[in-house]
Amino acid sequence: MSQNNYQNPNAQAMAPSAEPDRQLYFIKVLRERMAKYMTDTGRTLTYNVVTFGCQMNARDSEKLSGILESVGYTRTDSEDADFVIYNTCTVRENANLKVYGRLGTLKKVKENRPGMLIALCGCMMQEPHVVQKLRDSYRHVDIIFGTHNIYKLAELIYDRLESGSMIIDLWKDTDKIVEDLPNRRKYPFKSGINIMFGCNNFCSYCIVPYVRGRERSRRPEDILEEIRRDVADGVVEVMLLGQNVNSYGKTLENPVTFASLLEEIEKIEGLERIRFMTSHPKDLSDDLIQVMARSKKICPHLHLPLQSGSSRILKRMNRKYTKEDYLHLVEKIRSACPDISLTTDIIVGFPGETEEDFQETLDVVRKVGYDSAYTFIYSKRNGTPAAAMEDQVPEHVIKDRFDRLLKEVQDIASHVCARHEGQVMDVLVEQINHQDAGLVTGRLGNNTVVHFPGDASLIGRIVPVHLIECKGFYYMGELYEKR
Repeated sequence: MSQNNYQNPNAQAMAPSAEPDRQLYFIKVLRERMAKYMTDTGRTLTYNVVTFGCQMNARDSEKLSGILESVGYTRTDSEDADFVIYNTCTVRENANLKVYGRLGTLKKVKENRPGMLIALCGCMMQEPHVVQKLRDSYRHVDIIFGTHNIYKLAELIYDRLESGSMIIDLWKDTDKIVEDLPNRRKYPFKSGINIMFGCNNFCSYCIVPYVRGRERSRRPEDILEEIRRDVADGVVEVMLLGQNVNSYGKTLENPVTFASLLEEIEKIEGLERIRFMTSHPKDLSDDLIQVMARSKKICPHLHLPLQSGSSRILKRMNRKYTKEDYLHLVEKIRSACPDISLTTDIIVGFPGETEEDFQETLDVVRKVGYDSAYTFIYSKRNGTPAAAMEDQVPEHVIKDRFDRLLKEVQDIASHVCARHEGQVMDVLVEQINHQDAGLVTGRLGNNTVVHFPGDASLIGRIVPVHLIECKGFYYMGELYEKR
């Protein structure tokens, strides 16, 4: 996409300094440029956003997509597009390797598509050694930015088109939150809502505080207004997002608790379901538990990362709770919310983990009875305290423990998930089933997947479904019709 004939050299000088007006200005400039280019060439410009990592990244990708569509690009599922952006994750090394592999493939695509633009953003870009490697070995990348300036995409595209050279715009940290820019939701009927950014916990294995920055919370009135707009636009379910939602509001000029924010969100008419993640056990308050118990809209599902069942390892992880603390918290949650579904994250092979430590983890898994667990092999991340620990666990030992944990989790979860078999429960229908076009797929309030016969007219609706058979981690059912 050669656009040298469509330059506006005065745009930077004329751009407002305040946000979001500055970005809305660049969106307008680019939209005019793209429209003229497409009229002159008879081509439609396409984009593809590829998301690696967590739901925070998925939400960021919706914002990136919104900006690109406002500029004039049309979404495609193919990476053979005019603009390809990788929104990266760096929690585990494997995520980095995937990006490098995909970039190698894209180089060949770009050679056959003159003018194609490639952008990289997200957590991986906040690591200096990664950016240096991209400078040295991946010169076909056009734009590199990080986690703190997602909102600047339009301005960065403009700078790239004007300069003709690689643009790198990385910030170490920020206290800025820019509202009211376009976004494109993946689903018209549900949305992710950022309530805070960053993390202050510094778990010894985790790179997130270094790449996402310190905690900063959005003002409750901005959150509520965004949700009201989404509900007016057809949203029935929201997912509140933060690295640790339980510490929401502490950085505000007038501090607000997460529990009180939930109570205000509950009052929004037309909103049917409220979800949130992720919850750090050390900050989960009794007030929050009581709000969940009283609520008619908060889904009966809590993702409560364990990471390890060994108090000794938890201390080395800097998690600030013990095995006993965690189990006591689960007891309080289950006492107040008996039907709640609990899911978790568990790391296997953290430095210094012994077989005895691992057995403590298995003990917690058995006592809690999770609906599902995301199990991870410890990934050494340069720059974290755990990476410098000397007693790294041998790979063959980690693999053996991982396999045993996975089997335990799956065996328990298959029984736990089946507890609603034969019941009629509400399902939010999300899509046509990928394997069978005669089925639709949705989720219970507790987040369990359900497949049942239906068509596209059901998508976005909450309907009663008879749960006929549990297949381990999902149900087969049928639409329930009262007789």
